[in-house]
Order: sequence, then C-alpha cells, then structure tokens
Amino acid sequence: MRTRFILIQTSHAGNVGGAARAMKVMGFDDLVLVAPRWANVLRREETIQRASGATDVLEKARVVETLDEALDGISHLCATAMTPRDFGPPTRAPREHFAALAADPPSGVAFLFGSERFGMRNEDVYRCHVALSIPTAPGFGSLNLAAAVQLLAYDWRQALGGFAVQPAVAERPTADAAAVAGMLTHLEQALVAVDFLDPVAPKKLMPRLQQMFNRAAPTEEEIHILRGVAKAMLQTAQRSKG
Repeated sequence: MRTRFILIQTSHAGNVGGAARAMKVMGFDDLVLVAPRWANVLRREETIQRASGATDVLEKARVVETLDEALDGISHLCATAMTPRDFGPPTRAPREHFAALAADPPSGVAFLFGSERFGMRNEDVYRCHVALSIPTAPGFGSLNLAAAVQLLAYDWRQALGGFAVQPAVAERPTADAAAVAGMLTHLEQALVAVDFLDPVAPKKLMPRLQQMFNRAAPTEEEIHILRGVAKAMLQTAQRSKG
C-alpha cells in the first residue's frame, strides 16, 4: 500500500531531516513538502544532519506549492490535529484507526502534518477522512513535528505487520541432559564437602535442584561456570579440613 507523509508549510529544516529519519527507520520513503519555508530545505545542512543517514528519503522527496499536488495516488487522508474543531472529520486515536484501515486497506494513505507553530489549517483538515490525535498527558499535548511523525510511522508499521525483532546477542545452545547431570553430580559433591548436604539424609535437595535447572535451561557456558563454582567449593573445603 502506498504510504505518504506530507509536511505542510514546515518552518524548521531540522524537522524535515528528523521526519525523514523517522520514516526510514519504519520502512517508509515517500515524503512530500508543501510550501516549506525554505525552497532548498532538502539540501540545507541542518536537514541533512538531522536525517542522520536517511539522505535517500531526502533525495526522493518532493517539494510542491499546493496540497493538491501532493495527493496524487492517495485515496485516504489522515490529518494530525490536536485542537478540537466544531466541524470536520471524526477524531480517532492512531492505533484504533490503523487497525480498521489495515483490515480494509485503501490504494494509498497519506498522513498530513501542519506547520510547527500553527498546525493544520481548517480547510486542509476538512479535506481529510479522519483527524488523528496522539494520546498525550492531559494539559500538555505539544509534540515536536518529527516526534509526531515517528509515533505515527511506528503505529502504522505495526498495523501493517511490523518488523521482526533482531536478537542483540547470538542465541547460545542449551546444555544437554548429560551436561546438566554431570554438573549436578559435581555440585552434590561440593555441597557435601561444605556440610550443606547430609549424604545420609539428603531429603529432596538434589531432585529439587534438578527441577530448578530444568526450568532454567542453562547454556553450556553456564554449566561450565557452575562446575567451576563446585570445584572452588571442593578446594576450599579440602584446605579448611587439611
């Protein structure tokens, strides 16, 4: 589905770069600027710096003079408006609206953002099918433009299925049953050596430890650590009794 982010009369170059970065990290790259303050905003140093690597989004972006020029191929318009209006499209929370939208997707959807100081004009809001309002703390709903783009881009990407989370570290194999059994035998010897376990009346200590390690599913490296602990316990016990 075509997804477009439209910034109307943006006055701060940094917000254009920040919006490009917010879009790219969520897999979107269709950015249109309507009558921005700076005609060369896409090439300004602050824009490029704030884009932080999303220069391909800036290179593909378009600058147009009117909102009509930004709406080609778009069938569903989403305004972003914090100020209540007496007339206009229904107001919805993004996630609520996106769930319904993803279930019956239009050919193209656009998210419209007004200027940093004044927001969207009434006449632009009236053209939209919905006014999205990001839930914020009561009494303070002021969001930076690029931050608002990031929030909507994230929620929309999640509604479309999202991206898989990549593990921060490589998965380590779980130790097999033989390794766990060997460690428990070693640990049992150590517990006896430090007089924690009475071999004559062991009760259910070792079976309980077996169940605990079954739940923990230790890795091979963790088994080696535990065997090192057991070895140190045995050595300490031998020295104290020698």
